[in-house]
Amino acid sequence: MSRRQVHLGAHFPGVNATTVWRDPRAGSQVDFSSFTHLARTAERGLMDFFFLAEGLRLREQRGRIYDLDVVGRPDTLTVLGSLAAVTTHLGLAGTINATFNEPYELARQFASLDHLSGGRAAWNVVTSSDAFTGENFRRGGYLAHSERYARAREVVDVAREFWDSWSGDALVADPGRGVFAAGAGIGTVEHTGPQFDVRAPGLLPRSPQGHPVLFQAGDSDEGREFGATYADAIFTMHGSLEAGRRFTADLRARAVRAGRSGEDLKILPGATFVLGDTPEQARERAYEIRLQQVGPEQAVAFLEQVWGRDLSGLDPDGPLPDVDPDPASTISQGRVKHAKDPVAVARGYRELAQANGWSARELVIEVSGRQQFVGTPEQVAQEMDDYVQADACDGFILVPSLTPTGLDEFVDRVVPLLQERGSYRTAYSGTTLRDHLGLRHPHQHAAHRATA
Repeated sequence: MSRRQVHLGAHFPGVNATTVWRDPRAGSQVDFSSFTHLARTAERGLMDFFFLAEGLRLREQRGRIYDLDVVGRPDTLTVLGSLAAVTTHLGLAGTINATFNEPYELARQFASLDHLSGGRAAWNVVTSSDAFTGENFRRGGYLAHSERYARAREVVDVAREFWDSWSGDALVADPGRGVFAAGAGIGTVEHTGPQFDVRAPGLLPRSPQGHPVLFQAGDSDEGREFGATYADAIFTMHGSLEAGRRFTADLRARAVRAGRSGEDLKILPGATFVLGDTPEQARERAYEIRLQQVGPEQAVAFLEQVWGRDLSGLDPDGPLPDVDPDPASTISQGRVKHAKDPVAVARGYRELAQANGWSARELVIEVSGRQQFVGTPEQVAQEMDDYVQADACDGFILVPSLTPTGLDEFVDRVVPLLQERGSYRTAYSGTTLRDHLGLRHPHQHAAHRATA
């Protein structure tokens, strides 16, 4: 029986505090050399794709720019288009918001990237409903929270109509002269729905992948339904093996109910890693990184996001605040609120801190970390492989703690061990991102649904 293959992507930070920017080895989040180094390292490691996260507005804390993570970065599509010229196989995945962009524009941009990269484009479809982000746009924060996925579904539906608007034989025979093959068909998209009323011919021939690969990351019930119906890959944060198995089983079952195969979805949790020559060295390095990631001001800022209060006078090396959170607070702007009941979360934090004798900062270090693989290269390779073989996921989107060189050690020391286990490619076997991920052509999904 052949082993399930581990899929890997490389995450360039955009909206997270995982990266240690204060480390003297850290590079710029703007300079193109940072992007090229990480992308070329990922391609050297035969990874599936390079992934850009993104936010539409700089975050604020207490009315000031929150500068403890990435502040300012070039436009996603500009970066990916530039990387297409300096890589040959690596997929290029960008996070673009479906709430504040038009489907015609998105369809053209991603089809262009797919053409210019030879079939390596991917779109991470995200949504937004907050007025704070909406202030960047003419429409403002008009969209009700309950409507964000309704709009996203229609955005993707219309984009797919544009991607399919040219018939299969509508290929350019002589691109230099703009001459088309005999019988070429350029269709007109005609769509009327709650969000869009569109009538226009397509502008580009069908791209190498048919449709760019679609990623999705929402974890609400509505987000899972959207991902199971539309996405090719799911970016998730579920960490433990058992949690991953439950999540993966749930998403695959939802995909089947949506008329797809469960294997049409690739489940790819974000993951950090810390390597050492011995397990003890790896643990020591991991703790040093956490101390850098959660300095005193980071600890206070994290607690402010839960408490909804100005905690600038809090001693991070002392106890947690003795007041309850303010659930209606807007002290933090532009950040996803994961704490649905902040009072209950604060109560749980107090219990943890008291039981373990943790200070406020120590508590934040313990509760704010992502899933981590910490150990020798052999231990990390085995644990990652165990997740995939147990169908807890299909692979990982690696989030290095150092940009842009943090992936180098993983490629040099862990990738060869995964290859020795027979769980990782030794060469690219295809040219498109769909090839790398083992995904069917998008029009095969329709055929599957028709015969299911």
